[in-house]
Amino acid sequence: MWTDVVDLRDFYSGSLGQSAQRLIRRQLRALWPDVGGQRVLGLGFATPYLRVFLNEAERVIAAMPASQGVLPWPPEGPGLATLVDETDLPLPDRSIDRLLLVHALESAEQVRAMMREAWRVLADGGRLAVVAPNRRGIWARLERTPFGNGRPYTMGQLNRLLRDNMFTPIHSASALFLPPTTSRMLLRSAPAVEQIGRRWFETFGGVIIVEAAKQIYAGSAVREAKGKRRSYLPVAEGFSRMMK
Repeated sequence: MWTDVVDLRDFYSGSLGQSAQRLIRRQLRALWPDVGGQRVLGLGFATPYLRVFLNEAERVIAAMPASQGVLPWPPEGPGLATLVDETDLPLPDRSIDRLLLVHALESAEQVRAMMREAWRVLADGGRLAVVAPNRRGIWARLERTPFGNGRPYTMGQLNRLLRDNMFTPIHSASALFLPPTTSRMLLRSAPAVEQIGRRWFETFGGVIIVEAAKQIYAGSAVREAKGKRRSYLPVAEGFSRMMK
């Protein structure tokens, strides 16, 4: 079940959400230190993590599933967010270099169909990064954050899911070792807690992050699109020109 986009926005506007955003974004940036000249797509609710790429990538697109809802983004400049069917993305084959799944995998009703679409739009040699709640972490057990909704995964389960859908896991990381608290004192100590957690308690991070490469030799397993693909209106003008 998808978390409503307004609830996601409200979470990331609070102190706990902002702290989670910084900690996860740090790990994502370590995976993708340079996306210059590349096309970056965020699927789910990825806008808190896409801003860092705005001035670097050739273009950045935030695709938000219809069952979740969509909000305008970014607040300044042309709109880069659009409403989509996650199983039928309105993008050409091999048009994306970096694809980020956040608040998506744990909520999707048709996981296999969504992952096949991710494979289709990802360029040969492209990279997929998945952020998912950790089944063994505290965050997945508490429903007051978005990471406590949907299906959590262990690292092994996520790696198997990626392999089953024609991706090869190449890097993994964990984040959110701090309990989901609003205590200012504990939030200020988050960087130190993260360092300790990654070194000694990596299994118990609140989220797991896996970077995977597209298996280009598995292309025959993907069905060809039949008929005209659906189209979606962007939140703001200019989206129709982004992929030209």
